[in-house]
Amino acid sequence: MLTRYDPAWPARFEHERERIVAALGERALGVHHIGSTSVPGLAAKPIIDIILVVANSADEPSYLPQLEGAGYELRVREPEWHEHRLVRTPERDVHVHIFSDGSTEIARHLSFRDRLRAHDDDRALYERTKRELTQRDWPTMQDYADAKNAVIAEIASRIERR
Repeated sequence: MLTRYDPAWPARFEHERERIVAALGERALGVHHIGSTSVPGLAAKPIIDIILVVANSADEPSYLPQLEGAGYELRVREPEWHEHRLVRTPERDVHVHIFSDGSTEIARHLSFRDRLRAHDDDRALYERTKRELTQRDWPTMQDYADAKNAVIAEIASRIERR
């Protein structure tokens, strides 16, 4: 379910960023707010999405025990897709996507976020699409996410042309 943009979302991200950095120290090479909650004015599911950059996301012993100690739970392990890992809070309101330093997914997410922040027309198109899609029943959240791919690709094509 989408909710109106909440101006408290950036502060919630900052709280989680501090929690991650406290757990990992210098092993947290980057901690970035991504997803719809990172775009002022954009309606979103109230889930804070974060990218955590580590030296090697496949090397789980170098970061996972510390994140679990900080209260996050491993939810996804996708070695076949950019060595992606996902940890989340037990409440499921914070998702931390873990990628290795240099992964192309980091720049892709940040560019998309920045595009939506800077271009009202793309932000409006993305929100309209999300609102239409949330009116449907989806077997899984991944099916909903996959359904957004066409509009994401359309917006991404404008990023590449800049």
